[in-house]
Amino acid sequence: MAQTYLSIVIPAWNESANIKRGALDQVLKYLARQKFSWEVIVVNDGSSDDTLRLLEKYSIKVINNPHQGKAASVASGVSQSAGRIILFSDMDQATPISEFDKFIPKFKEGFDIVIGSRSGRKGAPIYRQILAYGMVILRTILLRLPYRDTQCGFKAFTKPTAQKLFVIFNKVHPVRPTTGGVTNPGFDVELLYLSRKLGFRTAEVTVNWEHQHGERVRFIKDAIAGTWELLLVRWRSLTNTYGLR
Repeated sequence: MAQTYLSIVIPAWNESANIKRGALDQVLKYLARQKFSWEVIVVNDGSSDDTLRLLEKYSIKVINNPHQGKAASVASGVSQSAGRIILFSDMDQATPISEFDKFIPKFKEGFDIVIGSRSGRKGAPIYRQILAYGMVILRTILLRLPYRDTQCGFKAFTKPTAQKLFVIFNKVHPVRPTTGGVTNPGFDVELLYLSRKLGFRTAEVTVNWEHQHGERVRFIKDAIAGTWELLLVRWRSLTNTYGLR
């Protein structure tokens, strides 16, 4: 049997509203039109609403975990992915799943990773834009990452690349239960920092993005967490916690 071409990993914590408005249907309708093989893996991150009940109505793979946060949910989904390409995407579909069409040529060119880069912040409140520009400045100073946008929740990896990155990531971040909304603002940056250290080829592609009401960005808390997590990435690199040398 031929290997599945695309695995889509979607973390879900209290996503009832997004599922009811058709976000997951949007993903499945796009996939139904494709000639390539695919699978959808939704990781229920200990939701306290009816997310799990709604997910069980779909013919998809559902991983039901205790609440651990977005990063752990993505890692869990990646570990059970069968696809040659593994894409993680947010349930709210702020970046529509159809934007994956732009990624396919880059993988054909031999890139290991393709990341979405938002051309703007359509509809985003001013605090969201301040957070975004602050992250750009900090990651440039601390980590020298050359990307315009590291925080877009729309990234894809070849399977060998994802496996290698998440072995390192899981070693540094052992899974533990948590409480409240956990967006892990340093998660994407850490993956991209590790990918550069390991020499993976990364393409950045402009994608459409539109602010979704009800998102879980919290200005003060996420600003502090984002800064702290960037500092931790730098510290881990300096102390060879990642074991890359």
